[in-house]
Amino acid sequence: MDTQQKDLSYFRLRLQELLNTSFPEKANDKKFIEQRSSWAANAYEGAFISGNTIAQCNEIANYILFENLFFSRFDTIFQVVCNEFDTIMADEGLRPFALKMLPICAAIFSSYKLSNDFAHSYEFDLLYTELTGTIAIWIQEHGLQ
Repeated sequence: MDTQQKDLSYFRLRLQELLNTSFPEKANDKKFIEQRSSWAANAYEGAFISGNTIAQCNEIANYILFENLFFSRFDTIFQVVCNEFDTIMADEGLRPFALKMLPICAAIFSSYKLSNDFAHSYEFDLLYTELTGTIAIWIQEHGLQ
């Protein structure tokens, strides 16, 4: 049981780190974090007991832990802010501003079929352009406050 607890906390920490960095809208969802971490720890343990290699066990657990967490809306907005608006704000203001833009830009994402490889698609360029325009208009109307 002690080993399982270490596994569970290991998976919880890995998931929390990803959420804090790339999915801040989920970072405080304790139920989501506990459920995913528990599933991943159980999958790892089951895979190990079944005779899989450590690498295979990690792959199975990571698939469960990070399912549907490959394309980050926040990372995309942050990329737009850093690339297009970095000259009008201080570096330390980029992330907080991107966090502020996350709910402002939320509706834009619903027009796109987001998938793991979306960032490498033609539609990503359209999304990028749409986000850039929305953020530029927001700055024009509200300033950088």
